[in-house]
Amino acid sequence: MSLTHLPPDARPREKLLARGPQALADAELLALLLRTGIQGMPVLLLAQSLLDRFGGWAGLLAASVQDLGKVRGLGPAKRAEIAAVLEIARRSLNQQLAERPAMNAVETVKTYLRLHLGGLSQEVFAVLFLDAQLRLIAMEKLFHGTLSQTAVHPREVVKRALALGAGAAILAHNHPSGVAEPSKADESLTRHLVQALALVDVRVVDHFIVGAGEVVSFAERGLL
Repeated sequence: MSLTHLPPDARPREKLLARGPQALADAELLALLLRTGIQGMPVLLLAQSLLDRFGGWAGLLAASVQDLGKVRGLGPAKRAEIAAVLEIARRSLNQQLAERPAMNAVETVKTYLRLHLGGLSQEVFAVLFLDAQLRLIAMEKLFHGTLSQTAVHPREVVKRALALGAGAAILAHNHPSGVAEPSKADESLTRHLVQALALVDVRVVDHFIVGAGEVVSFAERGLL
């Protein structure tokens, strides 16, 4: 069933135009992209099943084209449209962080990290390398681990900082468990990286942990 089979006042497009995008539920927004369902599954149900499968928007935004290809009913056209929208969101945030100091827009940084690290099934440690004005040079996923731990090598982080000419850095990693609370191991790792990067005059301005429902900032917690 497509969206045109719904009563006019229940169609997401008409609802969006009349009341604004904030009036739509998550499934309704995604249904606008999908437009049609599959046999035995109306489009709104398909949209909700996608959100459930990937753990909401955070997981869907982190999904690759290959991940989307494993979903029954998502043909090449639908996969391409979803992937394109997700990439537009990532590039928009990347541009914002490249044009103004990252720490002047902490919520933008958090959203950016949700797009890249939210919903991943394994732990990933990333670094946002910044210039002297705290503008984004590059974001790199440097280490991949298991569900329980990641082996992070300070020497490799220092090498990339030097290669990119970074003056500062933001550390980030996800907790696949969904709980964003920093562990003692996270605090210890942060101290080691702060010390290692300080040797080459690169300042660590924050460390973010991405969970299922929130992103925790070490700086906001007074841990840095």
